[in-house]
Amino acid sequence: MRRTESDVGGRDRGVHRRRRRSRAGVRALVAVLVVTGLTAGGGYAVRRHPDLLASVGVERTVPAAVPDARPSTATAAPSPVPVAGRVPPGISYPARGGGGFRTADTVGAVAGRSGELLRYRVAVEDGIRNVDVERFAREVAATLADRRGWTGDGRWRLQRVGRDEPADFTVLLTTPVTRGELCGDPSDRYTSCRNGDRVVINVARWVYGVPHVPDLDLYRQYLLNHEVGHRLGHGHERCPRAGGPAPVMVQQTLGLHGCTPNAWPLVGGEPLAGPSGQYDDPIPAGDR
Repeated sequence: MRRTESDVGGRDRGVHRRRRRSRAGVRALVAVLVVTGLTAGGGYAVRRHPDLLASVGVERTVPAAVPDARPSTATAAPSPVPVAGRVPPGISYPARGGGGFRTADTVGAVAGRSGELLRYRVAVEDGIRNVDVERFAREVAATLADRRGWTGDGRWRLQRVGRDEPADFTVLLTTPVTRGELCGDPSDRYTSCRNGDRVVINVARWVYGVPHVPDLDLYRQYLLNHEVGHRLGHGHERCPRAGGPAPVMVQQTLGLHGCTPNAWPLVGGEPLAGPSGQYDDPIPAGDR
C-alpha cells in the first residue's frame, strides 16, 4: 500500500503519499548546528547545540531578537486561504532554504493538567522571510495548549522549551525541498510530516493552506495537531460519518472524504476518532 500524511519512524511510517519509493531511504544530513548569541561587545559567541537539531542537519541557529509574550485570547476573524499562485504580502520563501534554523528562546508554561510530560522546541529555517520565530513559536504553543487539543483530556502535558533545554521533539517550519529531505521523500514538496522526533511543517502549506479548507487559521491548527499526534503515537484515520467533523488524524491536507474540516482531537469535550486507515489520495505536484 502506498503511504502518506505523515509519520516516519514510528508504527505508522507514512510520509504522506509517496509518488515513488526512495531506494536509499532517508538521506543523511551531516551539517553541524551552531548556536549564535550576541555578546555584550556586539560580536557573536558560538556554541554547539546539545541534542535534537544537530540530528536534522541544522547548520546554525540564530537567537531570536523578539521577546516572548503570552498569546492573545482575543478572537480574530478567520484568515482566508490565499489564491493559488499568490503569496500573502510580506511572507516569502525559496524552494530550498539555507539549511540552518532560527530557534525560539523562551520557555513556556506546562500545558495540561495531568499525564506524561513532553517538551518541544520550535525553529524556523533560514530563508523563510518575514516569519518571526518567536511569533511562530507562540502560535504553535497556543495550538498545543488549547483545551480542545492533545492536552485537553489529561493524557498528555506539553511544554515549549528554548534552544538549550532538553526536548522530546522539535517543531520545524521548513522550505519545501528541506521538507522532502527531512521526511525522507524528496519527491513530495507539498505535505508536512513527522519523522522520529521531528515534526516538519512545510511552509508552503502554512502560507497557502489547501483549497478544500477555506479557513487558514483552522488549517494551521489542524496541521500542527495532526503531525504532533503522530509524535504521540497516533496513526491515520478515516472519516467516520459523512457530514460530521473529520478526526484530526484524517489526512485533511489531501481530502475530507465526506467529513467537514476539524482541527482538534477533542470535539464537544470528547476525543473524536475514526476507523484506522488512510485513503489513496494523490499528492499534488509542486508545493502549491
